Amino acid sequence: MTKTILLATTAILITAGAASAQTPGEQSAAPQAEANQQGVLVFTPDFFADQRPNTALDMVNRVPGFSVVDGDGSRGFEGSVGNVLVNGARPASKNDTGSAVLSRTLATQVERIELVRGGAPGIDMQGFAVVVNVITRSESSRQSVLTLFGNLFDGGQDLFGGSYQFTAKEGDTTWGVTLNDGISMSDADGVGPVIRRDANGVIIRQEDYYNNQFGGNTGIRGNFATPFLGGKIDLTARYGVNDYHSINLQTAPDVLRENYFDDDGSSGEFGAVYTRPLSARLNLETRFIHQFNTFEGISTARTRVGGVDSPEQRFVGEGDASETILRGTVRFERSPALTFETGGEVAYNMLDTQQAFTVGGAPVVLPSASVLVEELRGEVFGKSTWRMRPDLTLEAGLRLEGSTISQSGDADQEKSFFFAKPRFQATWTPMANNQFRFRFERELGQLDFGDFAASADLSDENVLGGNVDLEPEQRWITELTYERRFWEDGIISIGLRHDEIVDAIDVIPLDMGLSAVGNIGDGTLDQLAVNILVPMDKFGFSGGRLGFRNTWNHTEVTDPTTGETRAISNLRPSQPVFTIAQDITSWKLQWGGAYIVSLEQIGYDPDQTSGFRGSDYFEFWAEYKPTPTISLRAQLNIWNDFEVERTVYADRTPARPVAFVENRYIDPRTFVSFRVRKTF
Repeated sequence: MTKTILLATTAILITAGAASAQTPGEQSAAPQAEANQQGVLVFTPDFFADQRPNTALDMVNRVPGFSVVDGDGSRGFEGSVGNVLVNGARPASKNDTGSAVLSRTLATQVERIELVRGGAPGIDMQGFAVVVNVITRSESSRQSVLTLFGNLFDGGQDLFGGSYQFTAKEGDTTWGVTLNDGISMSDADGVGPVIRRDANGVIIRQEDYYNNQFGGNTGIRGNFATPFLGGKIDLTARYGVNDYHSINLQTAPDVLRENYFDDDGSSGEFGAVYTRPLSARLNLETRFIHQFNTFEGISTARTRVGGVDSPEQRFVGEGDASETILRGTVRFERSPALTFETGGEVAYNMLDTQQAFTVGGAPVVLPSASVLVEELRGEVFGKSTWRMRPDLTLEAGLRLEGSTISQSGDADQEKSFFFAKPRFQATWTPMANNQFRFRFERELGQLDFGDFAASADLSDENVLGGNVDLEPEQRWITELTYERRFWEDGIISIGLRHDEIVDAIDVIPLDMGLSAVGNIGDGTLDQLAVNILVPMDKFGFSGGRLGFRNTWNHTEVTDPTTGETRAISNLRPSQPVFTIAQDITSWKLQWGGAYIVSLEQIGYDPDQTSGFRGSDYFEFWAEYKPTPTISLRAQLNIWNDFEVERTVYADRTPARPVAFVENRYIDPRTFVSFRVRKTF
């Protein structure tokens, strides 16, 4: 549960931080208006001069109305990569993210940054309505970025890491190496009471709770790009090892409940992209990606009450996974206003895992405990971008996907699927600084192969079986966004979205009292997204800006156990974020903060409903740049107590009488983060 809180909360704070960091710059009104009419806003280095950026990532994080998305890393390439391009192209690997490339590119190497809204000739939007294209200078150079960072917890595990990134450029050839010693953590670690009440509200258990989660990753990456056979080839390779640890304790006089989770693994990848002009208007891109990882996890639960030990529960899982992708794309620029693109992709995905669950040393049979899942998938696609008028751009495309998923081991099964995925997007800029974007698309969710196998969360007394019948979730999406820019870098964006969901993925009941991730039928999503950033110079707050961002979600599906309408599991209905930031140029200092008013998340299982509620999450940061090559940054994170609640049911009848309700009232640890960065 706390790991889920960490991941989602971190995502929203990164988004808030990027928005809060946006700062006014100097840019004439005429070029800005012209760029708006063309759907592309151009930001030159002088726009960012007051912020004294060290890297290209610093600059992109200051682009008004843009937040970096590195992609979800899901299977395949189309739709799983991020919204950052460098010189018109994405990195050679899905895991060498856009933000990683920008973090090792010095700000002095950036010629300009293009904010592409709604599409532009020669730009592969990959399903995003807005992307940035960072154009770098061509001169020879040597660049190094040395970073040291850490997190200091009040009463928890302190964590430290660092990285060194080197990039060299000689003419059209570039090469580089990255050494990284990273950290992973949870912002939801803390202490507090755990109270369990029966169906009548009578306390049947009251104990003290403690948890701590931490880990790290160490890796090396190499990059090389050079002209080759009339085109250009980009190569990247990486290898790394990682670990993650979780401790959950509940104690009372003569009571000890221990839950431990330890995970160790390794991963690597190789990526190659070859681009070549076939003619003045015809371009070829061929991409090959192979990535792999190994993992071994052990989860144990032990209980001692009144000096008597209960049987130890132990869940062990290990395995290997890999993905191989070959993709080819041909782009034809019929004219500066009309672009056609066609191509295909073939992918092979594999997960081989063995898992075992024992209680007191006795094995417990689980559905799909040891499985080999393989997928062979092919896709062909075609799309066109037409700048019908200077103020109107249309994009239309169709992807045809066929796949076969086979499973062997504890269960033998093979399924084949075919999906047609149309897409249409229109971008209309009726006047300078005003833009409407409309999208209609059928999206196909990417299956998590781990859901085909058994899993466990012993801290919540929950064991999941594997599901051999899992099918991809489908969504018919209709979305309309209005964007208004003002005062050079102020922005108001309002988006409305409706999804018709087919074969929604949630949790379903299995035999033997188990449950699994599965398809629960059709559902809907209605969403309102608002993003506001207001420069405050006109109000006497020099270099300051205020921001607000929130996404309201309303979902409906039918619960497979009760038959009642409810929300989709683990999708937050709302999470409003207020931001403030200021550049004090004379002090070479930037500071800011973010405030999350409230956050809530609920997950549904046939045997229990669990979730958390929190509020008043504060983040304060300051960054001092005494020279153009040195950055010192500190950040303080504080948030109020949050509550984790589990309602466990006595049986699976539609009425589902309550067996007990358990509440954890956690006081999360305050922590300080620091980063020291030197570029040279």
